[in-house]
Amino acid sequence: EVQLVEFGGGLVQPGESLRLPCVASGFRFRSYGMNWVRQAPGKGIEMFGSVTSGGDFASYVDSVKCRFTISRDNAKNTLYLQMNSLKPEDTAVYYCSTASTRGKGTQVTVSS
Repeated sequence: EVQLVEFGGGLVQPGESLRLPCVASGFRFRSYGMNWVRQAPGKGIEMFGSVTSGGDFASYVDSVKCRFTISRDNAKNTLYLQMNSLKPEDTAVYYCSTASTRGKGTQVTVSS
């Protein structure tokens, strides 16, 4: 069974940083590209970043480019999201996902 479990959410102030790990199990993690998606209150799911299976290339939507970094440790079956310079509009539930499965998510709230 494919399982994805996100950690590390919380309440932070604007401008602060947060790192979210996502631990994967039940599939050959190193063979798959992975995504980070989020859902802000009252809005739909947004896929804002992805990384190749080997971790050598990541892409981002403009709203998070230069602030967020996706990385992975295939030896640990773990995907990471480093978020810097957080803004109130980044408030959302954050999920890691494969093409067909996503975790239960972790809440990130950015507020002063």
